[in-house]
Amino acid sequence: MTKIFAHRGASKVAPENTMAAFKLAYEMHAEGIETDVQLTKDQVPVLIHDENVRRTTNGTGFVQDYTLEELKQLDAGSWFSDKYEGETIPTLDEFLTWVQDKPLDLNIELKNNVIDYKDLESIVYDRLVAFDLIPRTVISSFSSESIKRFKDISSDLATAWLTSSKIRFMIPFTKSLGANRLHIKYTLLNKRIVKKCHANDFEVAVYTINRPSQMNRCFKLGCDTIFTDVPDIALQERNNN
Repeated sequence: MTKIFAHRGASKVAPENTMAAFKLAYEMHAEGIETDVQLTKDQVPVLIHDENVRRTTNGTGFVQDYTLEELKQLDAGSWFSDKYEGETIPTLDEFLTWVQDKPLDLNIELKNNVIDYKDLESIVYDRLVAFDLIPRTVISSFSSESIKRFKDISSDLATAWLTSSKIRFMIPFTKSLGANRLHIKYTLLNKRIVKKCHANDFEVAVYTINRPSQMNRCFKLGCDTIFTDVPDIALQERNNN
């Protein structure tokens, strides 16, 4: 059965990658949460998608140029709705503390394909070990080098190569990185790629699936996971199949 992961939380109805969005996803009975991690100037892992804070806060500039204390002064909610004024960018530790006792799987995307954050892999790994969350976490990245570095740290942790582009020999390339999952953009999805992944003992996940017609196609093709901004709708559609 295809798992339903909330993409940056329930990001259709709450500001993405905030505790409010994660809590709503849990209330909607999402089975997993996908989020993005970057590093502050003082090397603290925080959950935000863009390298620049402009789109999702009232600040400007790059995440890497803020200390955690400075970053916490930014409002990460009112851009979405006045209702969420005062929401802050969560740290990875805040999120892991909250999720630890909940029946949720995690997908943590390392946002280092634009800025190659030094030691991001080892810092994130250490936090997952500290919270005993390795068994239910998948690490993903668009950066093939980052996937390789993570596999050097831990050969046991589930890792996924993320791609939005069709390349030749996609499965062998993913395997060469040491990854055991492939996460693809919906436009790349077809029966053949799902079949090839499963023949190689790979799980295949698809992003970002918000329309019922797309959801049902993913279910029919046997995708292992979908990432969606509307986990409540996805669960309803899956239950109707």
